[in-house]
Amino acid sequence: LIFIMHLQEFVTVLVRDPRTQKEDSWHSYIDYEIFIHTNSMCFTRKTSCVRRRFREFVWLRQRLQSNAVLIQLPELPSKTPFFNMNNPHHVDHRRQGLQEFLEKILQDALLLSDSRLHLFLQTQLSPEDMEACVSGQTKYSVADAIHKFASLNRRFPVEEEERKKEKNRADSDSESSSSGLGLSDDSISCGCKASPASEES
Repeated sequence: LIFIMHLQEFVTVLVRDPRTQKEDSWHSYIDYEIFIHTNSMCFTRKTSCVRRRFREFVWLRQRLQSNAVLIQLPELPSKTPFFNMNNPHHVDHRRQGLQEFLEKILQDALLLSDSRLHLFLQTQLSPEDMEACVSGQTKYSVADAIHKFASLNRRFPVEEEERKKEKNRADSDSESSSSGLGLSDDSISCGCKASPASEES
């Protein structure tokens, strides 16, 4: 008997580590780290970490909505005038809301095919640069942007180990055999043509 293991696709997204950033002497804002870990074919990188602020989430939701008019996108946590950056409860409540927003979006195959979502999650490009990249006004493609960013930001233990192994392999003159270190994701282009996901009621 031959058992074929069907690898279940998963996308883990965490919104964490809120930090106050100074814009100038008068203005500050909070940004959040978005951590992605996935084995999905839709993603160019299997792990990534970027920092985004609330107004960038607002931009993302507007752009996704304009491209997928028939889908009712999940709501972002409300932008309240009473939001207090120095109140840990307020900050954590917003963080949870942003995470739930991304979790719901990542379950929709149509939204997953939007390049803006991938640039938002896996590069530090500004909204203007993301728009330019998606409209083909930049010298780099979406996949290029994600690879370039990822190679500058190797903050993950798994990738760090892979890099060390690569270096050791390059240092030794012995033949290198492909050991399946999970580097094959470099050949996967961004965007996903997945079969439509079952609709959530």
